[in-house]
Amino acid sequence: MIDHFQKFSLYNQWANNRLYEAVATLTTEEQTRDLSGFFGNILGTLNHILVGDLYWMERIEGAGPRPASLDEILYPDFGELRTARSASDERLIRITNAQGQEEYSAYLDYVTTQGVACHDQKSEVFAHLFNHQTHHRGQCHHMLTQLGKTLPPLDMIYFFRERE
Repeated sequence: MIDHFQKFSLYNQWANNRLYEAVATLTTEEQTRDLSGFFGNILGTLNHILVGDLYWMERIEGAGPRPASLDEILYPDFGELRTARSASDERLIRITNAQGQEEYSAYLDYVTTQGVACHDQKSEVFAHLFNHQTHHRGQCHHMLTQLGKTLPPLDMIYFFRERE
């Protein structure tokens, strides 16, 4: 379990770097164009991914920023968002590396943004956190395709092959 999530945290950083490289080639208008994504556009979706990470890391560590809502635009400027994403990925790697088997087996008590009290196993929280990012990166991939852009593969197997 420990190795599994450590690999996911490194993959997550790798995939985010690739995605952000592609988004950096877009104009501000393209980044904010309504492409009918769940969060409207690419910048909104990237902000949502970061918001989700901040919620989960604050719950896991009991400290850190806590956004006001799931659709909050923390960074309307892509450059600032990219800097924050990089710092968040580093923080997530540190948090993941700090977990032992006992921590992954433990339960996390927290309250959702809707006020619902939850008691979830930390291993399932980490699985959700990484899956959440993958899900929304896929939405960004689709929106980039709508803009006629090509994105390098984000599949995890390519990450593993690059590390060999």
